[in-house]
Amino acid sequence: MAELELKDVIKRYGATQVIHGVDLKVDDGDFCVFVGPSGCGKSTLLRMIAGLEETTEGRMTIGERDVTHADPAKRGVSMVFQTYALYPHMTVRENMSFGLKIGKEDKAEIKRKVDEAARILKLDPYMDRKPKALSGGQRQRVAIGRAIVRQPEVFLFDEPLSNLDAELRVEMRVEIARLHKQLGATMVYVTHDQVEAMTMADKIVVLRDGIIEQAGPPVELYENPDNLFVAGFIGSPRMNFFTGQVARIEDGKAIVALTQLGGVEVPIAVADLPAAGAAVTVGVRPEHFEPEGSVQAQLSIDVIENLGGVSYAYSSQAGSDLPVIVEWRGKDRPRTGGDVTVAFDPSSALLFDPESGLRIR
Repeated sequence: MAELELKDVIKRYGATQVIHGVDLKVDDGDFCVFVGPSGCGKSTLLRMIAGLEETTEGRMTIGERDVTHADPAKRGVSMVFQTYALYPHMTVRENMSFGLKIGKEDKAEIKRKVDEAARILKLDPYMDRKPKALSGGQRQRVAIGRAIVRQPEVFLFDEPLSNLDAELRVEMRVEIARLHKQLGATMVYVTHDQVEAMTMADKIVVLRDGIIEQAGPPVELYENPDNLFVAGFIGSPRMNFFTGQVARIEDGKAIVALTQLGGVEVPIAVADLPAAGAAVTVGVRPEHFEPEGSVQAQLSIDVIENLGGVSYAYSSQAGSDLPVIVEWRGKDRPRTGGDVTVAFDPSSALLFDPESGLRIR
């Protein structure tokens, strides 16, 4: 296996630039996930690493090798696509071994590699079946097995679970995470699902409009987002954002009045204190509302999502198209149409500049 490094990588289609000077290092053995909304450039960037898209400018290395303009077959990568791309007339064994046969490897070595991949992926009972006799999850495991037998330096996954149902997605997520630990491989994985990103990644790369907004460990991005976009994208349900104004500076804290919560004041400790009267945005996650919080507000509940062990209450907020979302646990839960008092600890609130979108720390 090997580390992957991108330096000032740019992609243009004619006069249109879609990837804007990306710098990224994926350490040897890391599981790196590209995440972002549709059209953010994550699949394009993955295809550039694979060599399926030409890199317009910049440099790309795998290990010590410059692969910026290398042929895809000579990069030492193997890709698993969103569609399984299996040959319907071939058995599982034939599908997994086809690439090695084309490469004219020794028959005994091909059998050894295929048998080992089948053992890892628990495909032994299905080796003589054809794809039509397999479930969606089994087909995806065959596609992954086809990548494993090539023993690449870097594995690339392009939204491999998007065609599976919810239960199977969870199962395959666990299998891929287990596979990563077993192989100790460098993996780059593309998804639009930030829950997948949070549960699987060693490093998350959040992309928007062909630019990396933030990269780092999942917990770091969750607890310390750099801007409003990352704060709103990482976490499920999304973070609540409230319009506020700095009423005054007191004891080294910005006392922020939240206009959408009846002017309730929130003391927020930051090193870079904004001026009194400055407009700010305050972020609070749904799970950070708790009965013991010192900041309290009244909400009218519009909708309740009951998910068994947890419920989410939605309340309209003046001046915003987005509702306030509050997580509730335990037996004492609100009802639709009722008014409730919610509270949160000000230490869990994050402060942002509404114009630049950047975090105020």
